[in-house]
Amino acid sequence: MSEVAVARRYADALFQLGNEKGTTDQMAKEFEVLKTIFNNNEQMISFLKHPRVNNEKKKQFIDEVFQSFSADVVNMLHLLRERHRYDVVPSIIDHFIHLVNDAKGIEEATVYSVRELSQTEKQRIEDTFAKRVDKQAIKLKTVVDPSVLGGIKLRIGNTIYDGTLKGKLQRLERNITTAN
Repeated sequence: MSEVAVARRYADALFQLGNEKGTTDQMAKEFEVLKTIFNNNEQMISFLKHPRVNNEKKKQFIDEVFQSFSADVVNMLHLLRERHRYDVVPSIIDHFIHLVNDAKGIEEATVYSVRELSQTEKQRIEDTFAKRVDKQAIKLKTVVDPSVLGGIKLRIGNTIYDGTLKGKLQRLERNITTAN
């Protein structure tokens, strides 16, 4: 089974469990922290994956490091430890967050601009595109990209809305070329 399919199964089960217990928001917050830890701590991942470290030491390590996390999140880590599947943790988290956001009517988006956007600009983008994609809200992540000459580029899922000067010039060039 592919990594994505495995991650989806874990995430779906955790989401269902969170819904039954009413803890999806708490789990989502913990998963955001966990994702940061897994993405930024190579030594920890190496320790957990190392074949010479016995499972009891790994279990103790997880219990100590993640003692402030909910039992469901810690149990998931123990299950992944037993099955040697730490490689799917970031994918599980991404899919879980997507499920939580989808249930709340929230869509994640990334906006690329040449400079940091003001709070007012972010709010206008969120309001405009929430209506366009038929969601209650947009959770916006901003990326400062010096290659953007002017305007913004917005990515929502697999769709890119290109309002940059560069994009407009490329569309103009395409229109002129196809007209001849």
